[in-house]
Amino acid sequence: MATEFRRIFHLSDIHFGLENNRALDWVKQEISDKCPDAVAITGDLTMRARHREFAAATQWINSLDAPVTVGVGNHDLPYFNLFERFATPYKRFRGMQEKVERELDLGSLAIVPLKTAVRMQPRLNWSKGWVSPRALERCLAKIDSLPKGTRVLVAVHHPLREVGTEGTALTKHGDHALRELAKRGVEAVLSGHVHDAFDILENTQEGAVRMVGAGTLSKRTRSTPPSFNEIEWDGSTLKVCVRNLEHIETRDMQIDDVPENAMPPRHEGEPVAPVRQVPRVDPPVH
Repeated sequence: MATEFRRIFHLSDIHFGLENNRALDWVKQEISDKCPDAVAITGDLTMRARHREFAAATQWINSLDAPVTVGVGNHDLPYFNLFERFATPYKRFRGMQEKVERELDLGSLAIVPLKTAVRMQPRLNWSKGWVSPRALERCLAKIDSLPKGTRVLVAVHHPLREVGTEGTALTKHGDHALRELAKRGVEAVLSGHVHDAFDILENTQEGAVRMVGAGTLSKRTRSTPPSFNEIEWDGSTLKVCVRNLEHIETRDMQIDDVPENAMPPRHEGEPVAPVRQVPRVDPPVH
């Protein structure tokens, strides 16, 4: 039905501080031209959560002419001020506070946030995801309160998969979260973090869940050029197109599996998209 049609732009990992300005100018123009019903940004707005990076991110995001929901990524929590990280970790989002973890009602479709970036966790690598019971409870409560028949896209930063062992899981409690979302028949889980796009079906004990990842709009590319997902919903089917400045076909921009980190592939067997634009040298992080 025409009245059910919705267009969503799914952006992620902009990383102001190492942003790709050509890509950002292009995306902003696409938003102006296509007037999407919503823009979902799934975290990592900044490189190191510096004040100047947040200032640039805030200015750009607030200039977008569309309803926006913004997720928190691991790079968006203060790196160098531990007191602020633990006491007021989201203080630097104040210029776009109303957009952070915002639920968007698009009629027959809704975007509901689920936070996976936490200020601390009982393992050395705090860059990985963690779904706390409180965060999951809040997400499920929002889903359960929606009008009957509403389809749901859940927006997270880290893919909800426990790749690796108990101590190195990509997203701790991700499997449990996926099972709960499968019970509710969510349309898809939108994520970022790995800097390559993907569109895979993850099986759980409660059924399959579609996981859709967006690439990066920064210079920290992995195996594909900067990109974003243009998502179309016609009332029954969700279509994902990976948009990029090089006009590479969607399937060639997508990886078949979820890697454990967001660094370019360096070893045999690591997930890599068919386009295989792996940088010879890893981009700087400072």
